[in-house]
Amino acid sequence: MWKFNPERMLIFLVLFLISACNSSENNGQIMTVNGLISSSSAGSFLTHEHVLVDFIGADSIHSERWDRKEVIQKMLPFLLEAKESGCNIFVDCTPGYLGRDVLLLQELSELSGVNIITNTGFYGAVDNKYIPAFAFDETAEQLAERWVEEWNNGIDETGIKPGFIKIGVNGGNLSEMHAKLISAAAKAHLQTGLVIASHTGPAVPAFEQIGVLEKEGVSPDAFIWVHAQAENDSEKRIEAARKGAWVSLDGLSDENVSDYVRMIKELKNAGFLHKVLLSHDAGWYDPAQPEGGQARGFTTLFKKLVPALLDSGFTHEETRLLLEENPAKAFEIKIRHKRTIN
Repeated sequence: MWKFNPERMLIFLVLFLISACNSSENNGQIMTVNGLISSSSAGSFLTHEHVLVDFIGADSIHSERWDRKEVIQKMLPFLLEAKESGCNIFVDCTPGYLGRDVLLLQELSELSGVNIITNTGFYGAVDNKYIPAFAFDETAEQLAERWVEEWNNGIDETGIKPGFIKIGVNGGNLSEMHAKLISAAAKAHLQTGLVIASHTGPAVPAFEQIGVLEKEGVSPDAFIWVHAQAENDSEKRIEAARKGAWVSLDGLSDENVSDYVRMIKELKNAGFLHKVLLSHDAGWYDPAQPEGGQARGFTTLFKKLVPALLDSGFTHEETRLLLEENPAKAFEIKIRHKRTIN
């Protein structure tokens, strides 16, 4: 017969308290527009999509350029279709000054039942068209302070918090401004634990950004190389994954499924399937177009890519790794310090 042992119970309690104290406050969690959720039960992700994008530029953009009801009417069916296909988490990658509307995202999340993640940060690609004027004069520390403020207190007094840092750079060597953006993102990461997703494309700026992060004391594991499919040299993707970065293949469409199977296979054969993220970079409502323009849906990954992977020899466990486990680890709130070798 089992007997209560107070000494054993005391030891168990002490070990439990030590474990709890050593864990981060948000460890194992992801921030959505409706608050924190557990990363272990998040489900299937779309890691790079858009509900709304306004290309007018940082000097002219304002929320009165779109009607939220019209955006919801157009985009809600796409979200419902994605949910029916298997999507549980939708990562909206539209940054501030490009059409980020967190109240819109929150309402769409509630209507669709899909968890949505929004972001903080500034988008420097397209020669800084979407960076506000004040950012050119501020230091990396000041930019980071702005992004940390959104994490601590919510975006635009809504109380809605970002779940990652989104920046963007041009396709060549980093400019002074873009080096400042990645430096600011590193500083903000060390205060928030938010992963950094950078619109990048080719390998040159990807590795330069990784270098900046490491100088700031941040592990490449905190960096998502967005649009890595744009790099023609598959060895560069493998090298980035070897360093620890997340390799995001996020331009999936009905027309390029076979290309994605090939790229995923290359990373799998090199032993880095656990560093791959997948998405469409699809959507979106464009306020400059009649009725928001021609949107593209979010279902190719579930309806075409997953069956193609299974047909080519991938297991169900491997597709679950790609859709669930990898993105849950990538977007988990966790400060990732660069490892030092003594």
